[in-house]
Amino acid sequence: MNACGELLELKNGELVGRKIMTNSLLERLFDLDLWLAGAGHFVILIASSQVPSRLRWKQDLAQLMPFNRKLLWVQGGFTVLTIIAFGALTLSLHRELLRGDRAAMGLAFFIGTYWTARILVDAFYFSHEDWPKGKQFVVGHILLTCLFAALASSYLGLFVWQAWLRAKS
Repeated sequence: MNACGELLELKNGELVGRKIMTNSLLERLFDLDLWLAGAGHFVILIASSQVPSRLRWKQDLAQLMPFNRKLLWVQGGFTVLTIIAFGALTLSLHRELLRGDRAAMGLAFFIGTYWTARILVDAFYFSHEDWPKGKQFVVGHILLTCLFAALASSYLGLFVWQAWLRAKS
C-alpha cells in the first residue's frame, strides 16, 4: 500500500495502484453512521432514565443538603438536554455534517471530544469498586461504554475525514 491509500499490485510486470477506500464509499459509510449516531444518543437517554430508580437516588440524595441535591438534579438535567441536542443536531444537520460545513465540523469535533472525555473519566477517575454490583450493571456498563466509544469514533472519524483526508483528494 502506498501513501495515497492505494493497494499496489503487479499486473503484466507493471506496478499498478488501486484505491481501497474511495471518498464515495466513505461518504456512504458516514451517511449511515451519522443516522445511527444520532439515534444512539436517544438510546443513551433510555438507559439514563433508569438511573435514578436503579441506583436508588431518592434514598442517597436525601442525605445531601437541599442545595447540593438540587445542584445534582440541575446538572443531570443539563446533561440530558446536551444529549438530546447532540442527537437532534446530528439528525437535523446530517447533510451539513456529510458536506463538511465548517460549523458542522466544529460540532462533530465537540461531540467526539465530549464522548472521548466521558470514556476517559470512566477509565481513569472511577474505580471498578465505584460501580454498583450485579450482572445487569456490568452488562449495562459495558454496552454504554461501547456506545460511547462508537459515538466518539464516529464524530472524530468524520472530522478527520473531512478536515484532512477529503481535503487532500
